[in-house]
Amino acid sequence: MIGVVAVLKVQPDKTADFEKVFLGLQNRVKANEPGCLVYQLTRSKAEAGTYKVLELYASEDALKAHGSSDYFKAAGAAMGPFMAGRPEIEYLDAVE
Repeated sequence: MIGVVAVLKVQPDKTADFEKVFLGLQNRVKANEPGCLVYQLTRSKAEAGTYKVLELYASEDALKAHGSSDYFKAAGAAMGPFMAGRPEIEYLDAVE
């Protein structure tokens, strides 16, 4: 399994717009990607405008399929104007 934690910084006045687009993406991922075991947007309680996406994939192929999907690319483009910086992505290996 492969874990991913993505830290997303959003402009304070754009959080509602960001959440709407991201939740649409989250629903599509959950409906169309059986290899994606967890895909959850979370909001920081400590830092306004900071979100973390918790992701868990069954395999490298599942992770690649996610990143190459048309809906992922479209959501990324749609969220771009709401962002306050580049995403910080950390890849993790599951310990089993």
